[in-house]
Amino acid sequence: MEIGMIGLGRMGANMTERLLLGGHQVISYDHSPEAIQRVVDKGALGAHSLADFIKQLSLPRAIWLMVPSGDPVDQTIGQLLPSLAKGDIIIDGGNSNYKDSIRRAEQLNQQGLHFVDAGTSGGIWGLQVGYCMMVGGEKEIVARLEPIFKTLAPKDGYLHAGPNGAGHFVKMIHNGIEYGMMQAYGEGFELLNASQFDLDLGKIAHLWNQGSVVRSWLLELCESAFDKDPKLSSIKGYVDDSGEGRWTVIEAIERGVSATVLAHSLFARFSSRQQDAFANKVIAALRNEFGGHAVKKE
Repeated sequence: MEIGMIGLGRMGANMTERLLLGGHQVISYDHSPEAIQRVVDKGALGAHSLADFIKQLSLPRAIWLMVPSGDPVDQTIGQLLPSLAKGDIIIDGGNSNYKDSIRRAEQLNQQGLHFVDAGTSGGIWGLQVGYCMMVGGEKEIVARLEPIFKTLAPKDGYLHAGPNGAGHFVKMIHNGIEYGMMQAYGEGFELLNASQFDLDLGKIAHLWNQGSVVRSWLLELCESAFDKDPKLSSIKGYVDDSGEGRWTVIEAIERGVSATVLAHSLFARFSSRQQDAFANKVIAALRNEFGGHAVKKE
C-alpha cells in the first residue's frame, strides 16, 4: 500500500522503516533534509516540499502525520488542505487531545475528506517489536488502512476503538496509566535504594520479571537502566510531562471519576522539578529507555 509520512523524528522515521520492511511504498517529508535522506537510504521516496509530497501521492491519498500535538497538527493540515482532493485521508499518529481530533474530523468531513486518529505506543522500540495502535475513525476508512496498521502493529496490537476521537482518547488514558505505573516503580526502587542493605537494583528488577505479579516491559527497562548506571548517578531526578497525563486528570475531574493514583503521579512530576529524589531518577530513566526522551544530567 502507498502512504505518505510527514514528520521523521524518532517515531516517524522508525515507523517509515517498519512500513518499508512490510512492503509498503512510503513517500516521506520533513523540514530536515537530513531526516528525509535517512529514510530515503532505507528505501522511501523523499519529497523536499509539501507540494512535491502531494504530487507524488496517488489518489485517494493517505497521509500520516507524526508531528507534535496542538498547533503543529493544525498548521500542517492547513498547509495540505488547498492541495487535497475529496476522498483523501489524513491520519494523526501523534499524541493529540481527543477533543481536537473530533474537531478536525468534523472540519475535514465537511470538505469531503477523512480523518483518522491513531494513538501510537511503542516508543523507540516499535521498529523491532511493533507499535500498539488505538485507532478512531469511520469504519470503512479504517478498514481501508488496515494493511498499514497490521504492518506497524505486532499480532493483536491494533484495535479500531470507535469513531473519531476514540483512538486518541484510549491513548490518553493509556498514558495516564503509564504515569501511575512508573510512579509506583520509582517509589518502590527508592525504598530499596534507601534500605540498610546493599541491594543490586538491576538484579532485583530482573528477578521480579521472572513470574512475579509486578513483571512488565517497564520493569525490563528498569533493569536496562540500572545495568547502564546502577545508582542512576548521572541522571537528574527531573521528570517532564508530555501533556496526556494532565488531560487524563482533567477528564477524571470533568466526569467525576476518582483517579487518585493517576493524579498523584502527575503532581509528583511537578514536584520533581524542585527536588532530586531517587524515585524521579527511576522515572526519568524509564522515559529515556522506552521513548528516547531527553534526561537532565547531573
